[in-house]
Amino acid sequence: QPPQQLVLAAEFPSAAAACDAVCRIMERGHTPSLLELMDRTTVRAVNAMASMGLPETTEALLLCAFDTPDPLADLAAVGALCTAAGATEVVPADNPAESELLLQARRMSLTALEAVKPATMIDDVCVPRSRLGAMLAGTAAIAEEYDLTIGVCAHAGDGNTHPVVCFDHHDPDESRRARESFDAIMALGLELGGTITGEHGVGVLKKEWLARELGETGVELQRSIKAAFDPLGLLNPGKLF
Repeated sequence: QPPQQLVLAAEFPSAAAACDAVCRIMERGHTPSLLELMDRTTVRAVNAMASMGLPETTEALLLCAFDTPDPLADLAAVGALCTAAGATEVVPADNPAESELLLQARRMSLTALEAVKPATMIDDVCVPRSRLGAMLAGTAAIAEEYDLTIGVCAHAGDGNTHPVVCFDHHDPDESRRARESFDAIMALGLELGGTITGEHGVGVLKKEWLARELGETGVELQRSIKAAFDPLGLLNPGKLF
């Protein structure tokens, strides 16, 4: 029987305050089973899809879960850290059922953002936790610069962000701006000491960025490893770059 998992939701007046709370939580040695962040754009998209009643005035919603022997005590400690970081509201769930409702909001984030426009481009930029606030602020600035809706949900505990660029792929100009914003987000991540892919790999869409992160020597090393394991080029043919 796995231990019960309880979740806390904390509202913040800024992404910077939410990211400060994340750093405080991890620096104190807490080991949450989940530490997720949703920005205002994502919260509004979820409400529009499911009418979940999430607080649309908040700039960032942080969800923290524990499945420890005493999750209530852990949530209380984390709640105090969130308040110290500037949270305007801290709501710990009293039972697993309430916790599940909060987690549903996070699970439907991508689906909700996909409903905003006919197409999406999903980034996977990971930065040091200390630069997470700058990453979110920079992404918001990119959304404004390119006049696009970009929602961000993040695995905040390890600085892994998923900016979701929403656009109409039938509109050539909007498609161009979407691709440029997607690239700008990756450039921002590298500037902040991060990586273009935190968990989902490079793939075809990001292949031009691999050399920018690893350098030509790093890319050549990757080619050598591929050749050692697949000298005949049978694995994933045509994708080597």
